[in-house]
Amino acid sequence: MLRALHGRLLSTEFFQHHWKAILLLMFMILIYITNRYNAQTSIEILEGLKEEYIITHTEFVKERGLYMSNTRETAMQHLVDSLHLNLHIQNQPPYKLSSK
Repeated sequence: MLRALHGRLLSTEFFQHHWKAILLLMFMILIYITNRYNAQTSIEILEGLKEEYIITHTEFVKERGLYMSNTRETAMQHLVDSLHLNLHIQNQPPYKLSSK
C-alpha cells in the first residue's frame, strides 16, 4: 500500500520479472484491435454490396419487364401479320373525346 502511494507500484523489478507476460498481453491486445478493425471494414463493405445488389436487382426487374413486354408485342404483331388483319401499332396515344 505504501509503495502505491509513492508511485512505486510498477517498478523496474516488476517489468524484469514479468516481461514475458507483459509482452504476451500487448501482443494479444494488438491482435484484438486488428481483428476488430478488419471486422468493421468487412461489415462496411458488405453493407455497400447489399445496397449495390438492391439497385442492380431493381434494374434487372425493370429491364426484364420491358423485355417481356416487347416480346409479347412482337409476338402479337407477327400473329396479326400472319392473319392479314391489316392492323398496325398507333404512333399516337389514344385520346379521350369530351361531349359538351
